[in-house]
Amino acid sequence: MATALRVVPFAELGRQDVGRVGGKNASLGEMTAHLASAGVRVPPGFATTADAYRELLDGHGLRARIESQIGRLHEGALLDEVGAEIRSMILAEPLPARLRNEVVAAYEQLARDQGRHDPEVAVRSSATAEDLPEASFAGQQETYLNVRGPAQLLQSCHRCFASLFTDRAIDYRERMGFAHLSVALSVGVQIMVRSDLAGAGVIFTLDPESGFPEVIVVSAAWGLGETVVSGQVDPDEHTVFKPSLKDPALDSVIDVRTGAKRKKAVYGERGLTRTVDTTCEERSRTVLTAAEVRQLAGWAMTVEEHYGCPMDLEWAKDGLTGELAIVQARPETVQSRRRTTTLRRCRLTVSPGESLIEGIAVGEAIGSGPVVVLDSPVDLDRFPTGAVLVTGITDPDWEPVMKRASAIVTDHGGRTSHAAIVSRELGVPAVVGTGRATEVLCSGHEATVSCAEGARGQVYAGLLAYEERETDLAELPATRTHVMLNLADPSAAFRWWRLPADGVGLARLEFIVAHQVKAHPMALLHPERVDQQDRCAIEQLTEGRLDRGQYFVDRLAYGVARIAASRWPAPVVVRTSDFKTNEYARLLGGRAFEPVEANPMIGWRGASRYYSDGYRDGFALECRALRRVRDEMGLTNVIVMIPFCRTLEEADRVLAVMAEQGLRRGANGLKVYVMAEIPSNIVLAEDFAERFDGFSIGSNDLTQLTLGVDRDSEALAHVFDETDPAVTRSIQTLVPRAQAAGRTVGLCGQRPSDDPAFTEFLVKTGIDSISVAPDSFAAVKQHVAAAEMNLHGEGRTVPFGTRPSQVDLTSSH
Repeated sequence: MATALRVVPFAELGRQDVGRVGGKNASLGEMTAHLASAGVRVPPGFATTADAYRELLDGHGLRARIESQIGRLHEGALLDEVGAEIRSMILAEPLPARLRNEVVAAYEQLARDQGRHDPEVAVRSSATAEDLPEASFAGQQETYLNVRGPAQLLQSCHRCFASLFTDRAIDYRERMGFAHLSVALSVGVQIMVRSDLAGAGVIFTLDPESGFPEVIVVSAAWGLGETVVSGQVDPDEHTVFKPSLKDPALDSVIDVRTGAKRKKAVYGERGLTRTVDTTCEERSRTVLTAAEVRQLAGWAMTVEEHYGCPMDLEWAKDGLTGELAIVQARPETVQSRRRTTTLRRCRLTVSPGESLIEGIAVGEAIGSGPVVVLDSPVDLDRFPTGAVLVTGITDPDWEPVMKRASAIVTDHGGRTSHAAIVSRELGVPAVVGTGRATEVLCSGHEATVSCAEGARGQVYAGLLAYEERETDLAELPATRTHVMLNLADPSAAFRWWRLPADGVGLARLEFIVAHQVKAHPMALLHPERVDQQDRCAIEQLTEGRLDRGQYFVDRLAYGVARIAASRWPAPVVVRTSDFKTNEYARLLGGRAFEPVEANPMIGWRGASRYYSDGYRDGFALECRALRRVRDEMGLTNVIVMIPFCRTLEEADRVLAVMAEQGLRRGANGLKVYVMAEIPSNIVLAEDFAERFDGFSIGSNDLTQLTLGVDRDSEALAHVFDETDPAVTRSIQTLVPRAQAAGRTVGLCGQRPSDDPAFTEFLVKTGIDSISVAPDSFAAVKQHVAAAEMNLHGEGRTVPFGTRPSQVDLTSSH
């Protein structure tokens, strides 16, 4: 193979060669040379050099002619006219003879090494300013797949050179302040992986929405990877927990979402590629096995550790050999540039009503403006600045329009689609993969696009009021009273990872069951007892699975695991299901298993269900899911909490059922807490402390049952008061009695968020923790610090992470 100035094999390149062959090719060389020994497979290939590109520009005054066109742009000429003229000039200039000869010689050597005649190759552009920490040129230039034979290869190389001056690339360099002729282009030529017969996708070594660094996200679709990057498909998405990945005995895949994958890119009949529909069978199953996900995630973690920064990779699977390969790697340039000590949050300040359409939320912001529905990019003067762009999918040609939008909504695409990637870079909220936004939304109507409500983005009618807040987390005071989070929605858990919380004080299973499982667990186990309509709905929901109990376990385990991973290794207290019978009945198939009660609030709920014949099998599924999270996934920071436990006998029976299901208190470090929400929990505190490792005060139910007030009664709302002396004395009674028995006591509820005086009262009792909603965390943390200062004087706060039980709460200072 020729190794002269113009062509260099990947094996002779490294990351120090960005100026020589661009970021993309330098990374391929770095992995080829240094990570093959760690098992990372990179298909072989070669790169043309920046000098080869400059040699082309030096021919027949091409460089001066390009400079003249850029001058026209600066004088007011239209971008599309200037770009078209420059590309035409480059394509009209023949490739230098020496470059053509060396490229063909390198390709023929690659063919001999592979033992194949005219092998298919991928031809990718790699700019010398690409994949820098301060800027990303990724996707700005062209890529050609399934290129075969010397003639087609040379033609593709020539087009890659010209693509350095696409409209989007010119626009990006103008915005980023790069001199156009200081950026050179290298062409990477790499053996094709036959992913047209299998699948391909993208890997991020952090969560691309929140920047949470402890996970690896692997997306996958059938066929060539261009459908994932372009946003034509909603891919599968696998979330892998890095700490568990380091232990081969653990199942590190903590979430799996099966995408629609309605299209796939395959080889064209006359070269290059074409897009076809997937089969029903392909849409219903995942592209990768769990073992393949772990292998790819392991490679990604190896690459990240080698580079010392978060990475964005592309992978492909060969349908002929079954082998996996990494085909691109670049530093992640959006989340890794964010300040980790600053938390910026948006929220609607009015009730939005029903959303017009929803999809995958990209970013965490809100944008609004007049809707403009487009099926292709338009002249910039036809797209008003601040409008909401609505389209089917986007590609790099859309970027000049996208940067003018206040928000972006697409029919197709997932979190790694072009629309998602560019929206993150621009800081513009986007809702992708809506399915039919271009049908539902109308040009000229005003809309508000909200990505601030979790993983699902919403589009609402009208211009809704909202606010933006920015919190400097570095300025939050340290407190010895733990301030924890109440979390319910697993899809939103990662977005709060920057908060310096001491863990999760309450994770409610009801949200996961209602929004991700959607069916009553007993209906999944006993479909013969539900009506025909519900049976059909359950069949559709579970996608024809024979073991529907496993469906429940999978959905619940993935939800709990995401929440537990978001705070690892801090404690995460997961409360087993506490639906009331009327709420259980609203689940799919639930009517057949729930009695009609006059007062469900004090009826068959909580612990009383877990050992009863009417729900024991359903509780067994909950236990299986929790055991999977702790024992199989390795998230042993999960603490199980039992709600509404009325009597000591009931406590014993529930703990026995848990032990039968493999959740034995003390085994593998398992702690079991009880909700302190019934007067009997306070009166018999020492006895409950013998059975449980901690208490969490449920102030709403404790107030309800202490004062005899239905907490939902409007007529008695003036009586319902968590600061009533009967309630506060119960709390003052419980805390020291539980702590004397070596048990922790926390409170999870809304009152500390609304009432600084109640927070001060809790601090004075010596409570171990207070758990609040994430958006109240900063305020409550400051209220706790102020209360501790008033109680103990200056200097009594302790470093973050010190447990309250390690501090003498009774001593003076």
